[in-house]
Amino acid sequence: MDLYTYLQSIAILLLLLYTFSRRAPKNSKKNCIPEPSGSLPLIGHLHLLGGKEPICKKLATIADKHGPLYSLKLGTHRLLVVSSWEIAKDCFKDNDRTLATRASIAAGRHMGYNNAIMALAPYGEYWRNIRKIATVELLSSHRLEKLKHIRFSGMDSFIKELYGLSRNGAKVTINEALERLTFNINLRLLVGKRFSGCDYEEVNSEPWRYEKAIKRALHLSGIFVLADAVPYLEWLDIQGHVRSMKRTAKELDSVLSVWLEEHLKKKKANQDTVISGHNRDTIVKATTLILSLTGGESTSVTVTWVLSLLLNHPKILMAAQQELDHHVGKQTWVEESDIKNLKYLQAIVKETLRLYPPGPITGIREATEDCRIAGYDVSKGTRLIVNLWKLQRDPPTERFMTTHVDFDVRGQNFEYMPFSSGRRSCPGITFGLQIVHLMVAKLIQGFDIKTAEGTAVDMEEGFGLALPKLNPIDVVLRPRLRTEFYECLEDMNKY
Repeated sequence: MDLYTYLQSIAILLLLLYTFSRRAPKNSKKNCIPEPSGSLPLIGHLHLLGGKEPICKKLATIADKHGPLYSLKLGTHRLLVVSSWEIAKDCFKDNDRTLATRASIAAGRHMGYNNAIMALAPYGEYWRNIRKIATVELLSSHRLEKLKHIRFSGMDSFIKELYGLSRNGAKVTINEALERLTFNINLRLLVGKRFSGCDYEEVNSEPWRYEKAIKRALHLSGIFVLADAVPYLEWLDIQGHVRSMKRTAKELDSVLSVWLEEHLKKKKANQDTVISGHNRDTIVKATTLILSLTGGESTSVTVTWVLSLLLNHPKILMAAQQELDHHVGKQTWVEESDIKNLKYLQAIVKETLRLYPPGPITGIREATEDCRIAGYDVSKGTRLIVNLWKLQRDPPTERFMTTHVDFDVRGQNFEYMPFSSGRRSCPGITFGLQIVHLMVAKLIQGFDIKTAEGTAVDMEEGFGLALPKLNPIDVVLRPRLRTEFYECLEDMNKY
């Protein structure tokens, strides 16, 4: 194609898009949802979402000016942004079924096996079947109890490693260590593999390749892709994100295919199954992928934020350690059965999830029919997100020891739903909280922790699916228990 024809094609395309955008249905003047000024032809309000600040903060700034429900025009799509619990309740309770489907986005199409992954699959029979299978076979209390030796040995091996470093006075980049821990536990649970991240022989191994590709996928899933707003421009891929997604998907699939083949040979399984157009192999790989993406990252990020807050509030850290000393003592390691008695520790985790929810904005929902939200008429096809980061932030108090002591994290209290609510809430809440509570408890029971430089931890957020911390945390550790308590810990290599 010569340059003239190429430019002519773009001009025609832009003209069509402009015409289409002019014809897009708008709210009537009597029922007009607040909307920021400055919408531009073709791209709408896209320019308001640029820059280096996380999207949840940008949306929160707009909410401060335009209220808890406002509308953005993003290319060819209309997006409603909710920032109050009253309106979120309207969405997740009264309109939950109408808003239960997911918008088709580039990450789901190119990295999620054409939306076969559970988190981005459209609402319907396929999604219900896969969520049920994942919940019963992988995330149920019975299954988690059966596989508890994997997470226990992983944590014990981690504490033992930290003890060795603490004796040498070594500086530890704790967020990276936590990432490795949760990745190993997840990988061991899902496919029976592990990756230490230390041995030279493991570089370019399948677990190593998978970990690197997972990190790229997490980054790509948390950034804005132009094709999601203006689908007709996807072929141009101006940002290069679609190409990156396709490369990442290829790498992920190559590793998952090897592991699946190994598993099928052991099971001698030949029969293929098709559910809603997706075959068995695709379903298994897609489900493994989404559990890898969401399980490890969100857990390690949450523990990192807990430690960051505790390091900046040493009196609270000391109070949590005193609670452990009182209920558990220094003659035995804390166990999962002890967590129910550690009310202060539970409140610390709840407060962390309030300030730094693992999903700061909900996945994009799409109205499958006309509905009413907060008294406004909303047309079929309108997209919607809830800004949990904004919704959950108000003046800080020790609320989870007093006024909100009975609030849990499962989305029943719309003022506090760090894992979302309704049909599309996170199915892995129990598993994630088991690791977060026990990991934090073991860390602060086993060690006195301080920043390596003796300064406060910066709390700047970075980009990503689970609102990761922007900068690493270097700490020094000092053991709190007797030497034999660390030396007797189990090693993950045993299992």
